[in-house]
Amino acid sequence: MTGLVEAAQAWIDDDPDGATRIELQQLVAAHQAGDVEAGAELADRFRGTLEFGTAGLRGAIGAGPNRMNRAVVMRAAAGLAQYLTDALAELGEQPGARVAIGYDARHGSHQFAIDTAAVMTAAGHEALLLPRTLPTPVLAYATRALNADAGVMVTASHNPPQDNGYKVYLGGRVVTGEGQGAQIVPPYDAEIARRIAAIETVASIPRAAAGWTILGDDVAADYVAAASAVAGPATAANATARADVRIVLTPLHGVGGETVERALTAAGFTDVHTVAEQAQPDPDFPTVAFPNPEEAGAIDLSLALAQQVGADLVIANDPDADRCAVATVIDGQWAMLHGDVVGSILGERIASRRGMLRIAGPQVLANSIVSSQQLSRIAQRHGLTHANTLTGFKWIAREPHLVFGYEEALGYCVAPDLVRDKDGVSAAVLMADLVAELKAEGRTLADAIDDLARAYGVFLTRQVSARFTDITQIPALMERLLAAPPASLGGSAVASTDDMNAGFRGLPPTNGLHLATESGARVIIRPSGTEPKIKAYLEVVAPVEGEDVTAAREAASAAMDALEADVTALVA
Repeated sequence: MTGLVEAAQAWIDDDPDGATRIELQQLVAAHQAGDVEAGAELADRFRGTLEFGTAGLRGAIGAGPNRMNRAVVMRAAAGLAQYLTDALAELGEQPGARVAIGYDARHGSHQFAIDTAAVMTAAGHEALLLPRTLPTPVLAYATRALNADAGVMVTASHNPPQDNGYKVYLGGRVVTGEGQGAQIVPPYDAEIARRIAAIETVASIPRAAAGWTILGDDVAADYVAAASAVAGPATAANATARADVRIVLTPLHGVGGETVERALTAAGFTDVHTVAEQAQPDPDFPTVAFPNPEEAGAIDLSLALAQQVGADLVIANDPDADRCAVATVIDGQWAMLHGDVVGSILGERIASRRGMLRIAGPQVLANSIVSSQQLSRIAQRHGLTHANTLTGFKWIAREPHLVFGYEEALGYCVAPDLVRDKDGVSAAVLMADLVAELKAEGRTLADAIDDLARAYGVFLTRQVSARFTDITQIPALMERLLAAPPASLGGSAVASTDDMNAGFRGLPPTNGLHLATESGARVIIRPSGTEPKIKAYLEVVAPVEGEDVTAAREAASAAMDALEADVTALVA
């Protein structure tokens, strides 16, 4: 372990942060004193460097190269700064990139944003820092609105409290066309990572003491105005309908509360009740075990408040407000809608209003390959084009002629001209507008879901996941499944097996297995991109005979239960 102690001491000597220096010194001392747990922790912190990829950086906060800390962030900022310098030179553009920087309220976020601004300024770039903690969609909007060559958002989205992250967008002169202002994809990630790896020491990275610009509220205000406008222009009739909708909102201790409230109010939704216990940003997320609306119990306070005040709609955003969860009353009980259900509802809403889009040429609805196939039916019925993409909004947002995109993990892009990413703020406004229209007709979201079933059949999706403490088991399991896929699932023979590593339906290769059964069920199994998990995405489809939606749902549910049992055993 001598080499480990030496590596730790070298990191301590180069660490610009006094707090993490002390933290690592104490860990080394405990390890040297024979503390086994301290030794294992130290080894984990130095088993590699936190990998910079298409999700940027994301990991637990702490000292060492395999954690999120100021040293790792400065290296990432310096690598990005060098990439921007090189990219502009290669394009023959004037030097000096414009970089927009935002941050959430997680531990360390503000300091990481300041460090990024300091590095960018010293590298000769123009750093524009958002004025306060704001949602990720505001930074994504600012990257395009300010014609920035890059955007950096310091956030770990819906990860646990101990995590933080670093998300990168490219645009301006560096990336043009459909990908302008979207998150990075290959080969940009590898090019930035290569420059990060070339940095020998943090001490060698120049940092300015001042010189960056702290923006005013103009950008955030402009974003709010644009997000509120997705509901469409106000009329006497819809103004009354919108004012009549009672909404319960929770930002889950994140930074979205103020922005979502402002956008809803600007659109005419003035009867908004925010969950008081979760209204203010708090990096410790004290009322939830895991700050993700999809997790069990996360929106319990919202549902209780909705019951108390007689709400028409519950909106729950994740901590950086790029995701949007929706809850409504189904069969007399408050329930959160699956992301695929919300995606289909919003897709139908936008497709049915296609004449208002004023977009020349094709109009495309897109979703990730693991999301429901219902969106393709919606596009077909309305004369639009449908596209599947790889998982992640870095791919969805790049789809040419996009008018709506979503992924089942509560991510929706309802205004691609506004934000080239998932946006939980504008999605909340559009959903509220639909609820207002339905309520004015004496109907509810449950009725809208039934309408979809009658038009397209019942599409039921579910997810099965297996978490691993030993991450080496994940590629081993994938290799085993690819080598010997099951012959049947859910009582039906597997009709087709597709190794997605070889490409699938025109998509670039990705690590996954696609299975389709003779009954029409579909399963996609893939490793998670952000967690030590294997995820399986299941879908069954049941036609609706006449008006009997209930019978179709019962048939779909029974088929799904059988499918889930087999897939659970498969990935265990």
